Amino acid sequence: MKDIIEIAVQAGKRILEVYDDTYNIHQKKDLSPLTLADQLSHEYIKTELCKLSISIPILSEEGDTIPFKERKNWTSFWLIDPLDGTKEFIKKNDEFTVNIALIQGNRPVLGVIYAPALDILYYAEKNKGAFKIMHAGTSRDRKSTLIISSSSSNKKVLISRSHLSKATQDYIELLQVQEGKLEFTSIGSSLKFCMIAEGSAHYYPRLAPTMEWDTAAGQIIVEEANGQVVEYETGNPLVYNKEIITNPPFLCSIS
Repeated sequence: MKDIIEIAVQAGKRILEVYDDTYNIHQKKDLSPLTLADQLSHEYIKTELCKLSISIPILSEEGDTIPFKERKNWTSFWLIDPLDGTKEFIKKNDEFTVNIALIQGNRPVLGVIYAPALDILYYAEKNKGAFKIMHAGTSRDRKSTLIISSSSSNKKVLISRSHLSKATQDYIELLQVQEGKLEFTSIGSSLKFCMIAEGSAHYYPRLAPTMEWDTAAGQIIVEEANGQVVEYETGNPLVYNKEIITNPPFLCSIS
């Protein structure tokens, strides 16, 4: 785990080198933005993960498209989003992250989320709990704190700052009928999963499209904090390495 944490932190430093500079913004085929920071982070993470184990394949948002006929035989793989929240990065609101997850048997078993501008890191490993490190990029002595959900009576709902769909709005209205008064917070990137894990928020409904690399690291962190990330229609946990790597609508929550 220490190696993955260090990789995430160093990738974050490369992102910050671009953050306050002037850079070009390109548009990908799906019309989402791409910056130099995305590319630098991807190349660094890919290189470092290959040094750890050349035998574990990598699926990255900024990497090559890998056909399912090849992926379907993977027993484990790294799933990464080198810069989650590129829109937030461009807006310069600090709400962007580096996401690294290890998938085994179609489920995340390890996850790291690092917010470089906030210098906060979250991580979890299956059956070992979820943890938080403050000042992960600047402290010589990184101290991990076990995440213990401190849920309050005031229920808070997280909504995406850049991707709020009509279906999500409809679900929130239904939730208000069931739960009564709710508080709402808009925030970008996978930081929403981290807030759920900590119990500083209780519901994160996402009924708009996301990709597997958007959710994997956050899912294991939430699950190890005794929360859940489940499909909206079935109530089953999200699974990975599907033929189509778009996630179904999901609900992330904690009691």
